[in-house]
Formats: sequence, structure tokens, C-alpha cells
Amino acid sequence: MIRQLILLWKKFEKLFLLKAKFALSSLVATSVNIAIYMVLVNRILPPVPSEVIAYSIAVIINFILQKNFVFDLKRKVSHAFWLSMLVSLGGLLISTGIIYSLNQVLFFQNHQLITKLCAVGIVFFYNFYFKRYVFEKKFFELE
Repeated sequence: MIRQLILLWKKFEKLFLLKAKFALSSLVATSVNIAIYMVLVNRILPPVPSEVIAYSIAVIINFILQKNFVFDLKRKVSHAFWLSMLVSLGGLLISTGIIYSLNQVLFFQNHQLITKLCAVGIVFFYNFYFKRYVFEKKFFELE
């Protein structure tokens, strides 16, 4: 019984550390994403096009970081790249939908950083599990 608990704890610990590395790589890409979004939305473009551009740049940064520092690649790099881009397209659609929807409310129109952070927070979990599958062929497994 104790041995099983220790093994289970080690699996949770490994998953936690994986999520922590994912969070750190995402923090870098998300910082770039938010910075680009804020510059674009405050100076050049409306929220939705700003989101598409900022998110797209962050996706490439995120792929490079995740491939090199987060996940144990179990596929060909080209295959992982295209699957990652497909997952990222889903994330972009979710994120853009959130940005669009929240901008229908005056508060969020006036507080674009809060709007962007809401979208980022929701898409983080979607990205973690689907990107883990892309790189490691695992979804919810604890191993």
C-alpha cells in the first residue's frame, strides 16, 4: 500500500514538474504575446487582428521552447510541428473568440490587459494537454 502511494506520488510529481516547465516556457511566449498584443491594440489595430498577429508569433516561440526544454519528443520534428500548429490554430480560435466576446463589454474594451489575461488563462490548459499529446503521445496519463 505504501509502495503504491509512493509510486503514485512520483507520477504526480513528474506531471507537476512537466506542467511547471510548460508554464515557464509558456510564460516566455505569453510575455511576447501580451507585449505585441498591447502595442498593436493600443496603437495600430483593433483587438481581433492584434490577437491573431500576437498569438501567431508566440506560437512559433512556444514550439521551439517546448521542443527543446519541456517535452520528450516521440515523433518526427516535422510531424510534431504541424500537429502543434493545428493545436495552436484551435487555441487561436478559442483565444480570438474570447477576445471578441469580452470586447462586447465596455469594461473589457477599456481594460485590454485584463481581456488578454482572461484569454491566456483559459487557453493555457487547452494547450498543455493537447501539446503534450503532440510531443509525447500522452494526454492525461500520469507516467
